[in-house]
Amino acid sequence: MSAEPRAALVTGAGRGIGRAIALRLAADGFAVAVNYHSNQAAAQDTLAAIQAQGGTAVLAQADISKAEDRVHLLESVRAAYGRLDLLVNNAGVAPRVRADLLEMTAESYQEVLDTNLHGPFFLTQAAARWMIEQVQAGLSPRPLIVNIGSISAYTVSLNRAEYCIAKAGMGMMTALFAARLAEFGIGVFEVRPGVISTDMTAAALDKYTRLIGEGLLPIARLGKPEDVAQAVAALAQGNFPYSTGDIINVDGGFHLKRL
Repeated sequence: MSAEPRAALVTGAGRGIGRAIALRLAADGFAVAVNYHSNQAAAQDTLAAIQAQGGTAVLAQADISKAEDRVHLLESVRAAYGRLDLLVNNAGVAPRVRADLLEMTAESYQEVLDTNLHGPFFLTQAAARWMIEQVQAGLSPRPLIVNIGSISAYTVSLNRAEYCIAKAGMGMMTALFAARLAEFGIGVFEVRPGVISTDMTAAALDKYTRLIGEGLLPIARLGKPEDVAQAVAALAQGNFPYSTGDIINVDGGFHLKRL
């Protein structure tokens, strides 16, 4: 087995949850590929933060909704590190306009599904093939794929149906790849955040703060990107060798049914 550091690709790592994951993995010894789409300045900040803490990272620009970009993305990781031990499918977008279910446009639906489900699915497919090659060559002990889902997988939001559908699809995507890749020792998990304080939730922050104050969550606070990063890091340590396909809820207990 190679003595080189394990390599991780984190999509959408320029800010928010992705940045927190990239920073934590780098602190834990991973060489990290920091993927971003258009916000190069934010990605540079992530890169600088990793380097400031003594970590190893490279920038990897790609729009994961595009097939040619996905190919280029994995090629850039191969060129930088020669291996891929961990893929974190974090990149995602919210609808540009939160429209009622009966008014949602086909264009909005397609844009969100392309980035939040179609892109991660086919990036995972390609990454899995590479990981299988590594396993068969004895170059990686147990590669891992972690999908960053959402409580929107099962929680109805009538003004962003496309986002809910994409995250519900990611849940099945996790199960499918977990079942298919288990024979190769490749674990596949979903980390499912709840209400996390990020740019994506900023527009509805007052609403969420009020709901939390009214008892929405057993753990009565907004989540932080670092909460999600800790869950990913725990999986990345390889401490769950007899598990795959599981959902790790990072939601303050939102998923609990209470009377």
